[in-house]
Amino acid sequence: MTSVHPKKHLGQHFLQDENIAVKICESLTGHKNYKQVLEIGPGTGVLTKYLFQTKQFQTTLIEIDRDAYGFLIEKYPEHQKEIMYGDFLQFDISSRFHEPVAIIGNFPYNISTQILFKVFENRDKIPEVVGMFQKEVAQRIASPPGSKQYGILSVLLQAFYDIEYLFTVSEHVFYPPPKIKSAVIRLRRNNVEALNCDEKLFVTVVKTAFNQRRKTLRNALSSFRSETLPLSEPVFSQRAEQLGVNDFVEITRMINGG
Repeated sequence: MTSVHPKKHLGQHFLQDENIAVKICESLTGHKNYKQVLEIGPGTGVLTKYLFQTKQFQTTLIEIDRDAYGFLIEKYPEHQKEIMYGDFLQFDISSRFHEPVAIIGNFPYNISTQILFKVFENRDKIPEVVGMFQKEVAQRIASPPGSKQYGILSVLLQAFYDIEYLFTVSEHVFYPPPKIKSAVIRLRRNNVEALNCDEKLFVTVVKTAFNQRRKTLRNALSSFRSETLPLSEPVFSQRAEQLGVNDFVEITRMINGG
């Protein structure tokens, strides 16, 4: 059988603990009645084994590492049609899935935030995400306004998902062990179909505000100044990390002329 060695340039750390694998797989809830699941970067298939055993879902894999892809094809010959070779970041979700699909995985640290930006872009297609992240990233995504970890992805994802920090994972259950702890979080799509503002502008406002997070919004958003923007409003005296989704929606509306 094809041998698989973790590749540093792919950020691979293979999970070794079967109990944690089961716990991750059992964290999928079927929220909003999806049936399709996509595992990103299955590697040696420690999650895959339990996903294929779960008859509630139909699991598809996408793997960028040719060795790991070959290994999985050999290990699960009866699932060849469900095993894709490719890069999730370049993958057109709608080309393969014509119905909602959940995302699961022990995500490589070096692309985990890019995966989440792609989830945000495909939010109407993805009702649930269960993923392993670097602990700091997991805390950031799940953090409420007012915390130092709270940032761009926190706001964007919390606009459309309810987010739970599920559990912390020791570095010692991976091969090779990373230098930091990991954590598993769950994102479940809320009932917000659209924000009450220009959503593209909303994203730009959030990114601009957090790119100068030490400044008050009056200064951080100075590039949006116009005669109609009520900068005397109390909200502009605050910093980005103090504001929730609804505050950013309201600011976006103000910038856009109400």
